[in-house]
Amino acid sequence: MFKLFKNFSVAQRISLSFISTIVIGSLILSLPVMQYSSAQNTSYLDHLFNTVSMVCVTGLSVFPMGEVYNGIGQVVAMCLMQIGGLGLVSLIAFSYYSINRRMSLKQQELLQSSIGNNSSADLKRYLFRIYKITLTIESLTALILMTDFIPRFGWLHGIFNSLFLAVSAFCNAGFDNLGANSLLHYQLNWTVNLATAFAIISGGLGFRNWMAIIDMVKSWLSERPRQFRLARRRLSVQTRLVLVTTSTILILGTILAWLLELNNPATIGNLSFFQQGLVSFFQTVTMRTAGFATIDYTQAGNSINFIFMLQMLIGGAPGGTAGGLKLIVTAITFLIFRAELSGQTQVSVYNRTLPIQLLKQTLTILVFFFVILMIGYVSLLELEPHISPFKLLFESCSALATVGVSMDVTSHLSTGGRWVIMALMFFGRVGPITVLLSLRQKNKQTINYAQTDLTLG
Repeated sequence: MFKLFKNFSVAQRISLSFISTIVIGSLILSLPVMQYSSAQNTSYLDHLFNTVSMVCVTGLSVFPMGEVYNGIGQVVAMCLMQIGGLGLVSLIAFSYYSINRRMSLKQQELLQSSIGNNSSADLKRYLFRIYKITLTIESLTALILMTDFIPRFGWLHGIFNSLFLAVSAFCNAGFDNLGANSLLHYQLNWTVNLATAFAIISGGLGFRNWMAIIDMVKSWLSERPRQFRLARRRLSVQTRLVLVTTSTILILGTILAWLLELNNPATIGNLSFFQQGLVSFFQTVTMRTAGFATIDYTQAGNSINFIFMLQMLIGGAPGGTAGGLKLIVTAITFLIFRAELSGQTQVSVYNRTLPIQLLKQTLTILVFFFVILMIGYVSLLELEPHISPFKLLFESCSALATVGVSMDVTSHLSTGGRWVIMALMFFGRVGPITVLLSLRQKNKQTINYAQTDLTLG
């Protein structure tokens, strides 16, 4: 079996690792010792569904976690979310380093594919920095949440709930143990909203970009340049593009959410201006694959829910805990559109030209992602004819983009519908390009034909 695993491609190993974690995790969570005595009538399929959602850091659930899993079960759930967020392969590699084993070139290639590192140089330091960043942000988030949760729940439950929410938020998992309504009861709680949003954005930025930002700040503080622009230039093109795209989406998303729901009393219509801004901002943040909710999406307008679906599909940065198409794919798509409209022969950004291979990969990811989305959506339309098609599209986008928000659909799905959602969550987390590569192991062949021309319109 081990020899067979060694013969698998990098993408196939990643997929198999996630599947193994899901199976083992679901078997553990289905044990009676992991559940409250009043909730032991749940089926294995229920636990499997939730486990897929945890490992794929989605957040869709067929039952409230805090009402089914006891303290031990919630600790296991927190570990599964952490594994899914950081990447199972990076944890395996960390174990190799801990016992001072040398990694083969294939193992290093597998590791780099899973954590977004393009260079094999100083891979050990890269891994340790990932865990240092994760521990720092999750600890800081938990400490902030404790200022609200300890007075509310007491010391033991306050600390545990803070840690659980911090891990879930940073991993963009969208699970909480606070009840059946996500964070709806904390809609106007500035501490919970801003701390959770900070963790979500941090996880969605990607580890590679965090390292670049930290290095820039250290350099800026040590050299003390007269102008911040000099320090900013040290950021790579990818990091700058991620930061600009993230800021643009957050600002535009917040404004659109506020404008479209301004007069809706069922969501934010009866709130003050600053409260409306808080709710609109948090919803824009959580739609970037986090999955927490402070409004009832069944009460929101169709227009804003459609905007939310677009935000889901965009997702976060590569090499982070978020899912979706990824910010870079979205940014490159916009750059291609801009270049064509302006008559440019090449696609460029920040005075750098993007290679044709990168553009082809972007197109491949876009096509594959939307093909999977359409297959899943059409399957749900056939399996769930009693549910609104718009709600099913919302659920499909949420699952594939590993967001985890729902228009009260998940718990009403049939067995077939749940399998479709689980497949979408898995494809969304492992990554369209990774799954595509796992299905194609043949070496690339270069074949040159004579050029031709086609009429597009």
